[in-house]
Amino acid sequence: MVRAGEQEQEGYKAKLFNFRGIFEGTGRHTKSLSVDTATILEPTEDGAASSRSQGSKPLNDLDNIIPKVRVISKEEIAVKEAKEKLLQDMEQMKERFAKLLLGEDMSGGGKGVSSALALSNAFTNLAASIFGEQKRLEPMPAERKAKWRKEIDWLLSVTDYVVEMVPSQQKSKDGSNMEIMTTRQRTDLHMNVPALRKLDAMLLECLDNFKDQNEFYYVSKGSDDSDQDSAKTKNDDKWWLPTPKVPAEGLSDMARKFLQYQKDCVNQVLKAAMAINAQILTEMEIPESYIDSLPKNGRASLGDSNYRSITVEFFDPDQFLSTMDLSSEHKILDLKNRIEASIVIWKRKMHQKDSKSAWGSAVSLEKRELFEERAETILLLLKHRFPGLPQSALDISKIQYNRDVGQAVLESYSRILESLAFTVLSRIDDVLQADYQIQSQNLSGRRISSVSRPSREETDKASAEAGSMTLSDFMGWGSDQGDADMKKDPFAISDDLCKDDDPKQQKLQTVVTNKKVSYLETLGVMRSPTSRH
Repeated sequence: MVRAGEQEQEGYKAKLFNFRGIFEGTGRHTKSLSVDTATILEPTEDGAASSRSQGSKPLNDLDNIIPKVRVISKEEIAVKEAKEKLLQDMEQMKERFAKLLLGEDMSGGGKGVSSALALSNAFTNLAASIFGEQKRLEPMPAERKAKWRKEIDWLLSVTDYVVEMVPSQQKSKDGSNMEIMTTRQRTDLHMNVPALRKLDAMLLECLDNFKDQNEFYYVSKGSDDSDQDSAKTKNDDKWWLPTPKVPAEGLSDMARKFLQYQKDCVNQVLKAAMAINAQILTEMEIPESYIDSLPKNGRASLGDSNYRSITVEFFDPDQFLSTMDLSSEHKILDLKNRIEASIVIWKRKMHQKDSKSAWGSAVSLEKRELFEERAETILLLLKHRFPGLPQSALDISKIQYNRDVGQAVLESYSRILESLAFTVLSRIDDVLQADYQIQSQNLSGRRISSVSRPSREETDKASAEAGSMTLSDFMGWGSDQGDADMKKDPFAISDDLCKDDDPKQQKLQTVVTNKKVSYLETLGVMRSPTSRH
Protein backbone atom coordinates (compact mmCIF):
# COMPACT_ATOMS: atom_id res chain seq x y z
CA MET A 1 0.00 0.00 0.00
CA VAL A 2 2.81 2.36 0.88
CA ARG A 3 4.54 1.60 -2.44
CA ALA A 4 1.34 2.24 -4.35
CA GLY A 5 0.90 5.61 -2.65
CA GLU A 6 4.46 6.62 -3.48
CA GLN A 7 3.93 5.71 -7.16
CA GLU A 8 0.76 7.79 -7.30
CA GLN A 9 2.57 10.84 -5.85
CA GLU A 10 5.36 10.47 -8.40
CA GLY A 11 2.73 10.43 -11.21
CA TYR A 12 1.18 13.68 -9.93
CA LYS A 13 4.62 15.32 -9.82
CA ALA A 14 5.33 14.33 -13.41
CA LYS A 15 2.02 15.84 -14.58
CA LEU A 16 2.69 19.08 -12.71
CA PHE A 17 6.13 19.29 -14.27
CA ASN A 18 4.70 18.90 -17.74
CA PHE A 19 2.09 21.62 -17.18
CA ARG A 20 4.78 23.98 -15.79
CA GLY A 21 6.97 23.35 -18.83
CA ILE A 22 4.10 24.22 -21.14
CA PHE A 23 3.35 27.50 -19.41
CA GLU A 24 7.01 28.41 -19.21
CA GLY A 25 7.43 27.76 -22.96
CA THR A 26 4.44 29.97 -23.69
CA GLY A 27 5.85 32.72 -21.53
CA ARG A 28 9.20 32.56 -23.22
CA HIS A 29 7.52 32.66 -26.65
CA THR A 30 5.45 35.66 -25.59
CA LYS A 31 8.49 37.37 -24.27
CA SER A 32 10.41 36.82 -27.48
CA LEU A 33 7.52 38.24 -29.47
CA SER A 34 7.41 41.33 -27.29
CA VAL A 35 11.14 41.84 -27.62
CA ASP A 36 10.99 41.47 -31.39
CA THR A 37 8.14 43.94 -31.55
CA ALA A 38 10.00 46.42 -29.43
CA THR A 39 13.04 46.02 -31.62
CA ILE A 40 10.99 46.68 -34.76
CA LEU A 41 9.35 49.80 -33.28
CA GLU A 42 12.67 51.39 -32.25
CA PRO A 43 13.43 54.43 -34.50
CA THR A 44 17.06 53.57 -35.02
CA GLU A 45 18.77 52.77 -38.25
CA ASP A 46 19.72 49.37 -36.98
CA GLY A 47 16.13 48.82 -36.01
CA ALA A 48 14.95 49.87 -39.45
CA ALA A 49 17.39 47.55 -41.11
CA SER A 50 16.45 44.74 -38.81
CA SER A 51 12.77 45.40 -39.45
CA ARG A 52 13.34 45.23 -43.19
CA SER A 53 15.26 42.01 -42.79
CA GLN A 54 12.56 40.58 -40.55
CA GLY A 55 9.76 41.74 -42.85
CA SER A 56 11.21 40.33 -46.05
CA LYS A 57 11.24 36.79 -44.78
CA PRO A 58 7.44 36.47 -44.28
CA LEU A 59 6.80 37.86 -47.79
CA ASN A 60 9.00 35.20 -49.30
CA ASP A 61 7.14 32.59 -47.31
CA LEU A 62 3.79 33.91 -48.65
CA ASP A 63 5.12 33.72 -52.19
CA ASN A 64 5.93 30.09 -51.63
CA ILE A 65 2.54 29.37 -50.12
CA ILE A 66 0.22 31.25 -52.55
CA PRO A 67 0.60 30.05 -56.19
CA LYS A 68 0.91 32.61 -58.92
CA VAL A 69 -2.36 33.32 -60.84
CA ARG A 70 -2.02 32.30 -64.50
CA VAL A 71 -3.94 34.30 -67.07
CA ILE A 72 -6.09 32.01 -69.28
CA SER A 73 -6.31 33.03 -72.89
CA LYS A 74 -9.50 33.10 -74.97
CA GLU A 75 -8.31 30.13 -77.01
CA GLU A 76 -7.93 27.99 -73.90
CA ILE A 77 -11.39 29.03 -72.70
CA ALA A 78 -12.87 28.10 -76.09
CA VAL A 79 -11.12 24.72 -76.04
CA LYS A 80 -12.42 24.04 -72.55
CA GLU A 81 -15.98 24.94 -73.53
CA ALA A 82 -15.74 22.76 -76.64
CA LYS A 83 -14.60 19.80 -74.53
CA GLU A 84 -17.46 20.31 -72.09
CA LYS A 85 -19.96 20.52 -74.95
CA LEU A 86 -18.51 17.40 -76.55
CA LEU A 87 -18.84 15.48 -73.29
CA GLN A 88 -22.43 16.70 -72.95
CA ASP A 89 -23.24 15.62 -76.51
CA MET A 90 -21.70 12.21 -75.88
CA GLU A 91 -23.85 11.69 -72.82
CA GLN A 92 -26.94 12.72 -74.77
CA MET A 93 -26.02 10.38 -77.62
CA LYS A 94 -25.51 7.49 -75.20
CA GLU A 95 -28.95 8.14 -73.75
CA ARG A 96 -30.55 8.20 -77.22
CA PHE A 97 -28.92 4.98 -78.38
CA ALA A 98 -29.70 3.26 -75.08
CA LYS A 99 -33.35 4.13 -75.67
CA LEU A 100 -33.16 2.71 -79.21
CA LEU A 101 -31.54 -0.51 -78.03
CA LEU A 102 -34.18 -0.98 -75.35
CA GLY A 103 -36.96 -0.41 -77.89
CA GLU A 104 -38.20 2.79 -76.17
CA ASP A 105 -38.76 0.81 -72.96
CA MET A 106 -36.44 2.46 -70.45
CA SER A 107 -37.68 0.20 -67.66
CA GLY A 108 -35.76 -2.73 -69.17
CA GLY A 109 -38.74 -5.02 -68.85
CA GLY A 110 -38.46 -6.32 -72.41
CA LYS A 111 -41.75 -4.75 -73.49
CA GLY A 112 -40.23 -2.39 -76.05
CA VAL A 113 -40.67 -2.42 -79.82
CA SER A 114 -38.13 -3.64 -82.34
CA SER A 115 -34.98 -1.63 -83.00
CA ALA A 116 -36.16 -0.85 -86.54
CA LEU A 117 -39.47 0.60 -85.33
CA ALA A 118 -37.73 2.51 -82.52
CA LEU A 119 -35.36 4.05 -85.06
CA SER A 120 -38.26 4.96 -87.36
CA ASN A 121 -40.08 6.64 -84.48
CA ALA A 122 -36.89 8.53 -83.57
CA PHE A 123 -36.75 10.06 -87.07
CA THR A 124 -40.43 11.00 -86.90
CA ASN A 125 -40.19 12.58 -83.45
CA LEU A 126 -37.06 14.52 -84.40
CA ALA A 127 -38.76 15.96 -87.48
CA ALA A 128 -41.82 16.89 -85.41
CA SER A 129 -39.71 18.78 -82.86
CA ILE A 130 -37.63 20.61 -85.50
CA PHE A 131 -40.08 21.32 -88.33
CA GLY A 132 -43.35 21.35 -86.40
CA GLU A 133 -43.05 25.11 -85.82
CA GLN A 134 -42.10 25.97 -89.41
CA LYS A 135 -45.22 28.00 -90.15
CA ARG A 136 -43.67 30.69 -92.33
CA LEU A 137 -41.37 31.03 -95.30
CA GLU A 138 -38.30 32.05 -93.34
CA PRO A 139 -34.88 30.58 -92.55
CA MET A 140 -34.67 28.06 -89.79
CA PRO A 141 -33.06 29.41 -86.59
CA ALA A 142 -29.38 28.56 -86.23
CA GLU A 143 -29.93 26.66 -83.00
CA ARG A 144 -32.63 24.42 -84.46
CA LYS A 145 -30.63 23.87 -87.64
CA ALA A 146 -27.56 22.81 -85.64
CA LYS A 147 -29.68 20.46 -83.55
CA TRP A 148 -31.24 18.94 -86.68
CA ARG A 149 -27.90 18.29 -88.37
CA LYS A 150 -26.32 16.90 -85.22
CA GLU A 151 -29.09 14.48 -84.31
CA ILE A 152 -29.75 13.37 -87.90
CA ASP A 153 -26.05 12.46 -88.13
CA TRP A 154 -26.44 10.37 -84.98
CA LEU A 155 -29.36 8.44 -86.41
CA LEU A 156 -27.75 7.99 -89.83
CA SER A 157 -24.54 6.68 -88.26
CA VAL A 158 -26.32 3.37 -87.75
CA THR A 159 -26.24 2.74 -91.50
CA ASP A 160 -22.42 2.64 -91.50
CA TYR A 161 -22.63 -0.74 -89.80
CA VAL A 162 -25.31 -2.25 -92.06
CA VAL A 163 -22.91 -4.04 -94.40
CA GLU A 164 -22.79 -6.88 -96.87
CA MET A 165 -20.01 -9.26 -97.90
CA VAL A 166 -18.50 -8.77 -101.35
CA PRO A 167 -15.59 -10.57 -103.06
CA SER A 168 -12.36 -8.67 -103.42
CA GLN A 169 -8.80 -9.30 -104.66
CA GLN A 170 -5.85 -9.22 -102.30
CA LYS A 171 -2.19 -9.42 -103.31
CA SER A 172 0.00 -11.52 -101.04
CA LYS A 173 3.68 -10.98 -100.27
CA ASP A 174 4.84 -13.49 -102.86
CA GLY A 175 2.97 -11.60 -105.59
CA SER A 176 0.07 -14.00 -106.01
CA ASN A 177 -3.53 -12.77 -106.04
CA MET A 178 -6.15 -14.33 -103.84
CA GLU A 179 -9.87 -13.68 -103.56
CA ILE A 180 -11.20 -12.67 -100.16
CA MET A 181 -14.53 -11.43 -98.80
CA THR A 182 -14.68 -7.86 -97.52
CA THR A 183 -17.48 -5.77 -96.03
CA ARG A 184 -19.02 -2.66 -97.50
CA GLN A 185 -22.18 -0.65 -96.89
CA ARG A 186 -25.29 -2.25 -98.26
CA THR A 187 -26.10 -1.21 -101.82
CA ASP A 188 -29.48 0.43 -101.15
CA LEU A 189 -28.03 2.46 -98.29
CA HIS A 190 -24.93 3.40 -100.28
CA MET A 191 -27.13 4.83 -103.05
CA ASN A 192 -30.04 6.39 -101.16
CA VAL A 193 -28.48 7.90 -98.01
CA PRO A 194 -26.31 10.43 -99.94
CA ALA A 195 -29.30 11.26 -102.16
CA LEU A 196 -31.51 11.95 -99.14
CA ARG A 197 -28.80 14.09 -97.56
CA LYS A 198 -28.70 16.14 -100.75
CA LEU A 199 -32.46 16.62 -100.70
CA ASP A 200 -32.25 17.65 -97.06
CA ALA A 201 -29.64 20.30 -97.86
CA MET A 202 -31.73 21.59 -100.79
CA LEU A 203 -34.77 22.11 -98.57
CA LEU A 204 -32.79 23.98 -95.92
CA GLU A 205 -31.19 26.10 -98.64
CA CYS A 206 -34.63 26.91 -100.04
CA LEU A 207 -35.73 28.19 -96.63
CA ASP A 208 -32.52 30.22 -96.32
CA ASN A 209 -33.30 31.94 -99.62
CA PHE A 210 -36.23 33.73 -97.95
CA LYS A 211 -33.92 35.54 -95.54
CA ASP A 212 -33.89 39.00 -97.09
CA GLN A 213 -37.30 39.05 -98.75
CA ASN A 214 -39.53 42.04 -97.98
CA GLU A 215 -42.32 41.55 -100.53
CA PHE A 216 -44.72 39.75 -98.20
CA TYR A 217 -45.23 39.33 -94.47
CA TYR A 218 -47.41 37.37 -92.06
CA VAL A 219 -50.08 38.40 -89.58
CA SER A 220 -51.71 36.30 -86.92
CA LYS A 221 -55.38 35.43 -87.15
CA GLY A 222 -56.34 37.55 -84.15
CA SER A 223 -54.59 40.74 -85.28
CA ASP A 224 -56.32 43.79 -86.75
CA ASP A 225 -54.47 43.45 -90.07
CA SER A 226 -56.05 40.08 -90.73
CA ASP A 227 -59.25 40.78 -92.68
CA GLN A 228 -62.27 38.54 -92.84
CA ASP A 229 -62.05 37.87 -96.57
CA SER A 230 -58.62 36.30 -96.35
CA ALA A 231 -59.72 34.30 -93.34
CA LYS A 232 -62.58 32.81 -95.31
CA THR A 233 -60.29 31.73 -98.13
CA LYS A 234 -58.09 29.73 -95.77
CA ASN A 235 -58.95 26.15 -95.07
CA ASP A 236 -60.66 25.44 -91.79
CA ASP A 237 -58.05 22.82 -90.93
CA LYS A 238 -55.29 25.48 -91.09
CA TRP A 239 -56.75 27.89 -88.59
CA TRP A 240 -53.53 28.01 -86.55
CA LEU A 241 -51.35 29.21 -89.45
CA PRO A 242 -50.54 32.91 -89.86
CA THR A 243 -52.04 34.68 -92.86
CA PRO A 244 -49.65 35.84 -95.60
CA LYS A 245 -50.10 39.47 -96.67
CA VAL A 246 -48.80 41.11 -99.84
CA PRO A 247 -48.63 44.83 -100.79
CA ALA A 248 -51.73 46.58 -102.06
CA GLU A 249 -50.46 46.49 -105.63
CA GLY A 250 -49.44 42.83 -105.39
CA LEU A 251 -46.05 41.19 -105.69
CA SER A 252 -43.47 42.49 -108.09
CA ASP A 253 -42.53 40.50 -111.16
CA MET A 254 -39.15 39.67 -109.65
CA ALA A 255 -40.71 38.34 -106.44
CA ARG A 256 -43.29 36.34 -108.37
CA LYS A 257 -40.61 34.72 -110.52
CA PHE A 258 -38.53 34.00 -107.42
CA LEU A 259 -41.46 32.26 -105.70
CA GLN A 260 -42.22 30.23 -108.80
CA TYR A 261 -38.59 29.14 -109.09
CA GLN A 262 -38.50 28.07 -105.44
CA LYS A 263 -41.76 26.22 -105.92
CA ASP A 264 -40.34 24.28 -108.86
CA CYS A 265 -37.22 23.35 -106.88
CA VAL A 266 -39.23 22.15 -103.88
CA ASN A 267 -41.54 20.23 -106.20
CA GLN A 268 -38.55 18.33 -107.59
CA VAL A 269 -37.42 17.51 -104.06
CA LEU A 270 -40.93 16.31 -103.23
CA LYS A 271 -41.04 14.00 -106.26
CA ALA A 272 -37.61 12.52 -105.48
CA ALA A 273 -38.48 11.88 -101.82
CA MET A 274 -41.81 10.31 -102.82
CA ALA A 275 -40.06 8.01 -105.32
CA ILE A 276 -37.51 6.80 -102.75
CA ASN A 277 -40.17 6.28 -100.10
CA ALA A 278 -42.45 4.37 -102.48
CA GLN A 279 -39.55 2.16 -103.59
CA ILE A 280 -38.56 1.29 -100.02
CA LEU A 281 -42.15 0.52 -99.02
CA THR A 282 -42.51 -1.74 -102.05
CA GLU A 283 -39.39 -3.69 -101.06
CA MET A 284 -40.59 -4.19 -97.48
CA GLU A 285 -42.09 -7.55 -96.68
CA ILE A 286 -45.85 -7.71 -96.17
CA PRO A 287 -46.52 -8.92 -92.61
CA GLU A 288 -48.60 -12.01 -92.05
CA SER A 289 -50.98 -10.14 -89.76
CA TYR A 290 -52.04 -7.92 -92.67
CA ILE A 291 -52.50 -10.89 -95.00
CA ASP A 292 -54.68 -12.67 -92.45
CA SER A 293 -56.98 -9.64 -92.25
CA LEU A 294 -57.66 -9.58 -96.03
CA PRO A 295 -60.80 -11.01 -97.65
CA LYS A 296 -60.51 -13.97 -99.98
CA ASN A 297 -60.99 -12.15 -103.26
CA GLY A 298 -60.60 -8.71 -104.82
CA ARG A 299 -64.34 -8.21 -105.34
CA ALA A 300 -64.97 -8.32 -101.60
CA SER A 301 -62.19 -5.84 -101.00
CA LEU A 302 -63.17 -3.31 -103.68
CA GLY A 303 -66.92 -3.67 -103.57
CA ASP A 304 -69.18 -4.68 -106.45
CA SER A 305 -69.41 -1.26 -108.13
CA ASN A 306 -65.68 -0.55 -107.98
CA TYR A 307 -64.85 -4.07 -109.11
CA ARG A 308 -67.12 -3.77 -112.16
CA SER A 309 -65.57 -0.40 -113.05
CA ILE A 310 -62.06 -1.86 -112.98
CA THR A 311 -62.87 -5.10 -114.80
CA VAL A 312 -64.69 -3.53 -117.77
CA GLU A 313 -63.30 -4.13 -121.23
CA PHE A 314 -62.40 -0.49 -121.92
CA PHE A 315 -60.92 1.03 -118.78
CA ASP A 316 -60.09 4.70 -118.20
CA PRO A 317 -58.47 5.49 -114.81
CA ASP A 318 -59.34 9.21 -114.98
CA GLN A 319 -62.98 8.40 -115.61
CA PHE A 320 -62.92 5.92 -112.74
CA LEU A 321 -61.64 8.56 -110.33
CA SER A 322 -64.17 11.09 -111.60
CA THR A 323 -67.00 8.76 -110.56
CA MET A 324 -65.55 8.27 -107.06
CA ASP A 325 -66.45 10.41 -104.06
CA LEU A 326 -63.14 12.13 -103.21
CA SER A 327 -64.61 14.98 -101.19
CA SER A 328 -62.77 14.21 -97.95
CA GLU A 329 -59.42 12.83 -96.92
CA HIS A 330 -61.08 9.91 -95.12
CA LYS A 331 -62.85 8.75 -98.30
CA ILE A 332 -59.66 9.03 -100.37
CA LEU A 333 -57.73 7.01 -97.82
CA ASP A 334 -60.46 4.37 -97.69
CA LEU A 335 -60.33 3.98 -101.47
CA LYS A 336 -56.55 3.70 -101.32
CA ASN A 337 -56.75 0.98 -98.65
CA ARG A 338 -59.25 -1.02 -100.70
CA ILE A 339 -57.17 -0.83 -103.88
CA GLU A 340 -53.95 -1.83 -102.08
CA ALA A 341 -55.70 -4.77 -100.47
CA SER A 342 -57.01 -5.98 -103.85
CA ILE A 343 -53.52 -5.68 -105.37
CA VAL A 344 -52.05 -7.83 -102.60
CA ILE A 345 -54.79 -10.42 -103.08
CA TRP A 346 -54.30 -10.64 -106.86
CA LYS A 347 -50.52 -10.85 -106.54
CA ARG A 348 -50.75 -13.67 -104.05
CA LYS A 349 -53.13 -15.55 -106.30
CA MET A 350 -50.78 -15.15 -109.26
CA HIS A 351 -47.82 -16.50 -107.27
CA GLN A 352 -49.72 -19.10 -105.29
CA LYS A 353 -48.44 -22.57 -106.13
CA ASP A 354 -51.11 -24.59 -104.39
CA SER A 355 -54.16 -24.46 -106.65
CA LYS A 356 -56.31 -26.22 -104.05
CA SER A 357 -55.86 -23.49 -101.45
CA ALA A 358 -58.51 -21.00 -100.48
CA TRP A 359 -56.80 -18.39 -102.67
CA GLY A 360 -57.62 -20.32 -105.83
CA SER A 361 -60.08 -18.77 -108.29
CA ALA A 362 -61.67 -19.38 -111.68
CA VAL A 363 -60.35 -16.08 -113.08
CA SER A 364 -57.54 -16.59 -115.56
CA LEU A 365 -54.00 -15.50 -114.81
CA GLU A 366 -53.94 -12.98 -117.67
CA LYS A 367 -57.10 -11.22 -116.51
CA ARG A 368 -55.90 -11.09 -112.93
CA GLU A 369 -52.62 -9.55 -114.06
CA LEU A 370 -54.55 -6.99 -116.12
CA PHE A 371 -56.76 -6.10 -113.14
CA GLU A 372 -53.69 -5.68 -110.96
CA GLU A 373 -52.07 -3.27 -113.45
CA ARG A 374 -55.25 -1.18 -113.57
CA ALA A 375 -55.42 -1.01 -109.79
CA GLU A 376 -51.77 0.06 -109.58
CA THR A 377 -52.46 2.80 -112.13
CA ILE A 378 -55.32 4.13 -110.00
CA LEU A 379 -53.12 3.97 -106.92
CA LEU A 380 -50.37 5.92 -108.67
CA LEU A 381 -52.82 8.62 -109.76
CA LEU A 382 -54.09 8.96 -106.19
CA LYS A 383 -50.58 9.41 -104.85
CA HIS A 384 -49.78 12.12 -107.39
CA ARG A 385 -53.05 14.00 -107.02
CA PHE A 386 -53.04 13.89 -103.22
CA PRO A 387 -49.39 13.77 -102.12
CA GLY A 388 -50.16 14.77 -98.55
CA LEU A 389 -52.30 11.75 -97.73
CA PRO A 390 -51.57 9.92 -94.47
CA GLN A 391 -50.09 6.45 -94.64
CA SER A 392 -52.35 3.63 -95.69
CA ALA A 393 -53.08 0.54 -93.62
CA LEU A 394 -50.58 -1.50 -95.64
CA ASP A 395 -47.80 1.06 -95.15
CA ILE A 396 -48.45 1.30 -91.42
CA SER A 397 -48.42 -2.47 -91.10
CA LYS A 398 -45.13 -2.74 -93.01
CA ILE A 399 -43.45 -0.10 -90.85
CA GLN A 400 -44.78 -1.60 -87.63
CA TYR A 401 -43.62 -5.16 -88.29
CA ASN A 402 -40.43 -4.33 -90.20
CA ARG A 403 -37.22 -5.82 -88.81
CA ASP A 404 -34.73 -4.38 -91.30
CA VAL A 405 -32.91 -1.43 -89.73
CA GLY A 406 -31.60 -0.14 -93.07
CA GLN A 407 -35.05 -0.05 -94.64
CA ALA A 408 -36.45 1.62 -91.53
CA VAL A 409 -33.88 4.42 -91.82
CA LEU A 410 -34.49 5.00 -95.53
CA GLU A 411 -38.28 4.92 -95.22
CA SER A 412 -38.49 7.27 -92.24
CA TYR A 413 -35.88 9.73 -93.55
CA SER A 414 -37.53 9.96 -96.99
CA ARG A 415 -40.96 10.29 -95.38
CA ILE A 416 -40.04 13.28 -93.20
CA LEU A 417 -38.29 14.98 -96.14
CA GLU A 418 -41.40 14.41 -98.24
CA SER A 419 -43.52 15.95 -95.51
CA LEU A 420 -41.21 18.96 -95.13
CA ALA A 421 -41.17 19.54 -98.89
CA PHE A 422 -44.96 19.42 -99.02
CA THR A 423 -45.15 21.88 -96.12
CA VAL A 424 -42.84 24.38 -97.85
CA LEU A 425 -44.80 23.93 -101.08
CA SER A 426 -48.04 24.72 -99.26
CA ARG A 427 -46.53 27.89 -97.74
CA ILE A 428 -45.44 29.09 -101.18
CA ASP A 429 -48.92 28.38 -102.58
CA ASP A 430 -50.47 30.41 -99.76
CA VAL A 431 -48.40 33.47 -100.70
CA LEU A 432 -49.17 33.08 -104.41
CA GLN A 433 -52.85 32.69 -103.63
CA ALA A 434 -52.81 35.90 -101.58
CA ASP A 435 -51.14 37.69 -104.50
CA TYR A 436 -53.73 36.28 -106.91
CA GLN A 437 -56.58 37.59 -104.77
CA ILE A 438 -55.03 41.07 -104.57
CA GLN A 439 -54.64 41.19 -108.34
CA SER A 440 -58.24 40.11 -108.83
CA GLN A 441 -59.48 42.84 -106.51
CA ASN A 442 -57.37 45.46 -108.28
CA LEU A 443 -58.74 44.41 -111.68
CA SER A 444 -62.31 44.56 -110.37
CA GLY A 445 -61.72 48.03 -108.90
CA ARG A 446 -60.29 49.36 -112.18
CA ARG A 447 -63.25 47.94 -114.11
CA ILE A 448 -65.78 49.62 -111.82
CA SER A 449 -63.96 52.97 -111.83
CA SER A 450 -63.72 52.92 -115.64
CA VAL A 451 -67.55 53.15 -115.96
CA SER A 452 -68.37 56.87 -116.55
CA ARG A 453 -71.18 58.56 -114.67
CA PRO A 454 -73.97 60.26 -116.72
CA SER A 455 -74.16 64.07 -116.73
CA ARG A 456 -76.92 66.04 -114.98
CA GLU A 457 -78.70 66.95 -118.24
CA GLU A 458 -78.72 63.35 -119.38
CA THR A 459 -80.13 62.32 -116.01
CA ASP A 460 -82.95 64.86 -116.22
CA LYS A 461 -83.76 63.80 -119.76
CA ALA A 462 -83.80 60.17 -118.78
CA SER A 463 -86.11 60.87 -115.86
CA ALA A 464 -88.53 62.65 -118.17
CA GLU A 465 -88.67 59.68 -120.45
CA ALA A 466 -88.75 57.15 -117.59
CA GLY A 467 -92.47 56.57 -118.04
CA SER A 468 -92.02 55.17 -121.52
CA MET A 469 -88.72 53.38 -120.94
CA THR A 470 -88.05 50.05 -119.35
CA LEU A 471 -85.25 49.40 -116.90
CA SER A 472 -83.26 47.60 -119.56
CA ASP A 473 -83.58 50.55 -121.98
CA PHE A 474 -82.63 53.00 -119.26
CA MET A 475 -79.45 51.08 -118.36
CA GLY A 476 -78.50 50.66 -122.01
CA TRP A 477 -78.88 46.88 -122.09
CA GLY A 478 -79.78 45.41 -125.42
CA SER A 479 -82.72 43.10 -125.73
CA ASP A 480 -80.53 40.49 -127.35
CA GLN A 481 -78.50 40.05 -124.19
CA GLY A 482 -81.46 38.77 -122.28
CA ASP A 483 -81.13 37.14 -118.94
CA ALA A 484 -77.61 35.95 -119.59
CA ASP A 485 -76.06 39.27 -118.63
CA MET A 486 -78.39 39.66 -115.67
CA LYS A 487 -77.09 36.46 -114.19
CA LYS A 488 -73.50 37.61 -114.43
CA ASP A 489 -71.69 39.01 -111.42
CA PRO A 490 -71.31 42.78 -111.91
CA PHE A 491 -67.89 42.54 -110.26
CA ALA A 492 -66.67 39.62 -112.35
CA ILE A 493 -63.49 39.94 -114.37
CA SER A 494 -63.91 39.80 -118.12
CA ASP A 495 -61.85 37.52 -120.27
CA ASP A 496 -60.28 40.47 -122.07
CA LEU A 497 -58.92 41.89 -118.86
CA CYS A 498 -57.39 38.59 -117.90
CA LYS A 499 -55.60 38.04 -121.17
CA ASP A 500 -52.58 40.05 -120.11
CA ASP A 501 -52.21 38.15 -116.87
CA ASP A 502 -49.67 35.47 -116.30
CA PRO A 503 -51.19 32.14 -117.33
CA LYS A 504 -49.49 30.48 -114.37
CA GLN A 505 -51.48 32.70 -112.02
CA GLN A 506 -54.73 31.72 -113.66
CA LYS A 507 -53.98 28.08 -112.98
CA LEU A 508 -53.12 28.77 -109.37
CA GLN A 509 -56.64 28.26 -108.14
CA THR A 510 -56.73 24.68 -109.32
CA VAL A 511 -53.45 24.00 -107.60
CA VAL A 512 -54.70 25.32 -104.29
CA THR A 513 -57.99 23.46 -104.34
CA ASN A 514 -56.23 20.13 -104.47
CA LYS A 515 -54.02 20.89 -101.52
CA LYS A 516 -54.13 18.53 -98.60
CA VAL A 517 -52.71 18.99 -95.15
CA SER A 518 -49.34 17.26 -94.80
CA TYR A 519 -48.87 14.82 -91.98
CA LEU A 520 -46.22 17.11 -90.46
CA GLU A 521 -48.92 19.74 -89.91
CA THR A 522 -51.15 17.39 -87.91
CA LEU A 523 -50.21 15.97 -84.55
CA GLY A 524 -51.62 12.53 -85.36
CA VAL A 525 -49.01 11.73 -87.98
CA MET A 526 -46.21 12.58 -85.56
CA ARG A 527 -47.10 9.55 -83.51
CA SER A 528 -45.70 6.15 -84.10
CA PRO A 529 -47.36 3.88 -86.69
CA THR A 530 -48.68 1.71 -83.85
CA SER A 531 -50.67 4.51 -82.28
CA ARG A 532 -51.97 5.75 -85.62
CA HIS A 533 -53.08 2.28 -86.56
